[in-house]
Amino acid sequence: MLQESHAFNWDDLKVFLAVARTGTIRGGAESILINHTTLTRRLSLMEERLGSRLFDRSKQGLALTQLGEDLLPYAQRVEEEMTAASRVIVGRDAQPSGTVYLTLPHGLAMTSIMDDLAAFADLYPDITLNMNFTNDVADLTRREADVSLRVAHEVSDDVVGRKLVQMSQAAYCNKDYAARIRDNGGEGLHLIGWHEPEGDLTAKWVKESCYPKAQLRHRVSELVPLITLAASGLGMAYLACNIGDRHPGLMRAPFQKPLPYRNLWLLLHRDLRNTARVRLFVDFLADRVTTRKNEFWVMGTES
Repeated sequence: MLQESHAFNWDDLKVFLAVARTGTIRGGAESILINHTTLTRRLSLMEERLGSRLFDRSKQGLALTQLGEDLLPYAQRVEEEMTAASRVIVGRDAQPSGTVYLTLPHGLAMTSIMDDLAAFADLYPDITLNMNFTNDVADLTRREADVSLRVAHEVSDDVVGRKLVQMSQAAYCNKDYAARIRDNGGEGLHLIGWHEPEGDLTAKWVKESCYPKAQLRHRVSELVPLITLAASGLGMAYLACNIGDRHPGLMRAPFQKPLPYRNLWLLLHRDLRNTARVRLFVDFLADRVTTRKNEFWVMGTES
């Protein structure tokens, strides 16, 4: 039985959803950017008002009680309505000012797109860019961002999307390493790749590359070390051409043709199509990138 006529409000439900999704107090607090002590207090007050627990506590974390399970779909629907209302309000903004929230993968920070962002900021001084560089896919329907740049083969979200360009990739190395490459077999050479099963000196993508006899000897977990190690002479690394071609310490390895890679997408939620600052940003960036298609899609790439 509820202890008050108003047992909880939207802020209460945000706390409840954050904990339900992460399974811990600390994880829930981090996801909604509040102190974990504050979240603990608010959750306790919410359960006190309800007169019943929403979570069972254990060493493994927090699990929903039956009441929590019953409440969850209602809280999710409230969240959907609140984010939809937020999109409508933002979508009616007709002034080219304010903030555009952009997410994009780390790798694009090493491309000419950074020049585009600087040019846009110079052209529209009343618009602020809030940029989140992450390899996680932003959920635009929940307003995790206004606009998203995504590198992917296809996009299936409920968003308005433009495929800006098809990208190419090639193997890159430094000048000294390139001098060791005698043919397109790659025997005796090394590729730097992403983490693979330990002890496995090859992989399907190596066999399908331009150097099928090369060994996948070295592995990394992040793009920046991959690029830096290739420039240091550790081996060859496959990179998007619009990244590899810009690095002063790298060159395309000889005896190869660039291969097709993924597409570069520019995405936004359909409710934001008529927001002035978002429309300006999307149109500006799309125009700049598509006029430089040759940076992304290299002539001679096999399709």
